[in-house]
Amino acid sequence: MNPIENILQKFPLLILDGAMATELERHGCDLNDSLWSAKILMENPDLIKQVHMDYFTAGADCAITASYQATIEGFVKNGLSETEALNLIQASVRVAVQARDEFWGIAENRLNRPKPLVAASVGPYGAFLADGSEYRGDYQLTEEELMDFHRPRMKALIDAGADILACETIPCLQEARAIVRLLEGFPGAYAWISFSAKDELHISDGTPVAACADWLDKHEQVAAVGINCTPPQYTEALIKEMQSHTAKPIVVYPNSGEQYDANAKAWHGTSSGETYGCSAHSWYESGARLIGGCCRTKPEDIKAIAAWARKS
Repeated sequence: MNPIENILQKFPLLILDGAMATELERHGCDLNDSLWSAKILMENPDLIKQVHMDYFTAGADCAITASYQATIEGFVKNGLSETEALNLIQASVRVAVQARDEFWGIAENRLNRPKPLVAASVGPYGAFLADGSEYRGDYQLTEEELMDFHRPRMKALIDAGADILACETIPCLQEARAIVRLLEGFPGAYAWISFSAKDELHISDGTPVAACADWLDKHEQVAAVGINCTPPQYTEALIKEMQSHTAKPIVVYPNSGEQYDANAKAWHGTSSGETYGCSAHSWYESGARLIGGCCRTKPEDIKAIAAWARKS
């Protein structure tokens, strides 16, 4: 069964969590590493569990695992065996499931909300490169090579018991096609596909977001389509553009509005002036049905979404 459909049949909105990596940094982690938040899977998985719990407490209906930058190639480059790498990738799901089940085991946490999902993060090939190319999509790879890259991680995450895959920050339609082709080899598995976007109409490599929504609309195992890690000011226009080309639920989780410098590995600029909760309400009014936050967003932002979404 499509887990997103199940929730949206009973609730008007599915609230996603917010940033993992920048939240870990707020807890004192040094993520200046090619593995980014996946490094903490090795060093301090209990802290990842705590961040998941903080987001559930804030109101999130979905935890996105710390596997965005967790790849076999990345772990092996850091001295692990392939078996150890796969185990760590699966650990990202186990940690999130444990947090979810502990949270849901408390009766007062089950009021007026669905049992939270665990969405296994599948970052783009550009995340493994750690050079910012998830915001460009200028890969020199074939669709088949992208499939070879994503296959073992997707299998590991599905086998670990994730409810759904969060295929996120995808910069080009070619990579989305590769992922969807792979997904068809896992009957019963579902994913959302969310792109990084460069403006109100185009994903990062310049492909019209309308063309992406149109292509994904035809694939049953794609449970939702949308954008993430994109400046908030583009979000409303992107929702409307996608909505006119797909009947699937629209998922949006923009960043805070600050900009990432891949060379300096630092964020610059200021966050969006409007409070995140207010912005999220306008995204809902525009048609988005899965809403959360990406880089630099915090549990307080998710709490602000839940404040209006769960008014009885």
